[in-house]
Amino acid sequence: MADLTGEIIDGRYQLLSLIASGGMGSIYSALDTRLDRSVAVKIMHPHLAQDEEFVSRFIKEAKAAAALSHPNIVNVQDQGWNTGGVPAVFIVMELVEGATLRDYLDEQGALGVESALRYLVPILSALAAAHERGIVHRDIKPENILISKEGRVKVADFGLARGALLGNTMTGESSIILGSVSYLSPEQVQRGIADERSDVYATAIVAFEMLTGKKPFEGETPIQIAYKHVNEKVPAPSTINSKVPATLDALIQRASDTDPDKRPANAGEFLSALREIQSALDPSRKQMSLELDLPPAALQSKVRKKGRGVTGKSPIPSARVEPVAPPEITARTRRKTSRRVQRNRAIALLLVIALIAGGWYLKTGPGARIVVPSLAGMKVAAATAQLKAVGLVGEVDKEVFSEEINKGLIIESRPAGGGRIKADGIVKYILSKGPERYVIPNLQGESPTAAIAILTKDPLKVGNQTELFDPKIPVGQVIGTDPKAGSSVTRDSVINILISKGQEQVVLNSYVGKIGEQALNELTDAGFNVSTKYVSSETVPLGAVISQSPDGGGSQGKGAAVALVISKGTDFTFIPNVYSLEESVAVKALKSLGLKYTVRRIGSKKIKHVTNVTPKVGTSVKRGSTVSLTVG
Repeated sequence: MADLTGEIIDGRYQLLSLIASGGMGSIYSALDTRLDRSVAVKIMHPHLAQDEEFVSRFIKEAKAAAALSHPNIVNVQDQGWNTGGVPAVFIVMELVEGATLRDYLDEQGALGVESALRYLVPILSALAAAHERGIVHRDIKPENILISKEGRVKVADFGLARGALLGNTMTGESSIILGSVSYLSPEQVQRGIADERSDVYATAIVAFEMLTGKKPFEGETPIQIAYKHVNEKVPAPSTINSKVPATLDALIQRASDTDPDKRPANAGEFLSALREIQSALDPSRKQMSLELDLPPAALQSKVRKKGRGVTGKSPIPSARVEPVAPPEITARTRRKTSRRVQRNRAIALLLVIALIAGGWYLKTGPGARIVVPSLAGMKVAAATAQLKAVGLVGEVDKEVFSEEINKGLIIESRPAGGGRIKADGIVKYILSKGPERYVIPNLQGESPTAAIAILTKDPLKVGNQTELFDPKIPVGQVIGTDPKAGSSVTRDSVINILISKGQEQVVLNSYVGKIGEQALNELTDAGFNVSTKYVSSETVPLGAVISQSPDGGGSQGKGAAVALVISKGTDFTFIPNVYSLEESVAVKALKSLGLKYTVRRIGSKKIKHVTNVTPKVGTSVKRGSTVSLTVG
């Protein structure tokens, strides 16, 4: 792939320098010209970008990885196609300045127990967050673990290894997995299938390498290393580094078991077990938290403005009042005043008489009334007791729905609060039935006509009738409603009815002779329930489909079961040359090939070596056959 330094990708990301190159593409440090920040841009290799299926999965996994937000995960920020300039599929990530765990291992070798645990905890914390979201990394290795200059551990390429591995597992031509083969789980080697337990296995291998400075298996070719992952047990780290405690030894061997069911189910379970060991090794150690709690800044006291204080009431200057001489009283004035006073006295007398008469009428006469207290929001019993105390009677007049007043409480009274009523008069309550709601019935299995009749018994409206595929409900019958059955809705709500079109039919292709992993993925994506069986074959290559049931070429209901029989390769092997090897080494070599053995010992030497092998070296035999060794 040509060096693209200097190119501007997507009119936004200017590639500054090449950081690294791998099986899927090249990584550049770049400048986001829009936000003026440093980023890392990964450009897919051109030959991979031409594979539409690969690109589709690459984009899908990039979107899944972008949904992850964790302090120990490299953040995915953008992804797309470069439409102006060099054709390229790219992904944009945060730029982590520092080194990889591989750099540390190459420089320091074994890291020691305490240092290894400090790296393992954030690695597993990142994986645990991904596993909770259903995302599997599939390519955990020291090259994908970054350590920033600040010491923060970051796991990179989340979800991006999946597309590279699918369909390429254990092929000699694939350059993509050669760097990862030392960390591939047995199930990835054999079937190309990975789940959370595969990440657990790879992390255990990384832990082994951190504790010992070595990989558990070495070989001249990737195939030899992969073969050992499938057929040999990962040794205990303490066999190389005696400082590794027994509890950590046992956990790493459990996490690297060839049987996925015997490993921790996910990174979260692995992390919990590791933290228990960490606490046991150092009980005084305070557990670190990822929460960033900043202490609140103290509020500065407000500065009060100084002003003139008021120490007492200011004296009010008094106005000088000149005495006014009373008017001169004359006979004319006296006569006028007397007439006015007499008139006013007559009016006042009439008012007093009217007030006395009115008071008598309202309090003890025929017009006597009692003021009705406010009863809104009260329960019936409490309202009735309050009315009784003032000489009134209460009773429920009617019940109505109310969105504001809870069921069983009084909405209003008649007369209303503040009104007047005769003593022993009846105050009527209007009581709340609560919000008006109707429960949608379960209409599954009914005909559309019957469903409409049932719904319209209540004041509800029938909306759209939508047809959907359903594998269980017969054609023409109701699957359900929208909103769902059991939901409470208001008056005149619109209820949509979902009607079954029966089971969806899907074309079933034939995959005989094709790669088993391709068949499994395509059939699963098409909606089939796929099961696999692996058998030996002398004619069908490793990983290819031997047979399929039902046969391809027709249509099947979506969700139907499809059984695949996949080749696990030849059942024969060759007798290895174990002449002159120590007895224990020769026996181990035979076991690794699936051969049984018998040993005939001759001579008096304490350490015996192989002197004869039957059948002869190089003979093709079936796995499980017995080989006779003579040692002396």
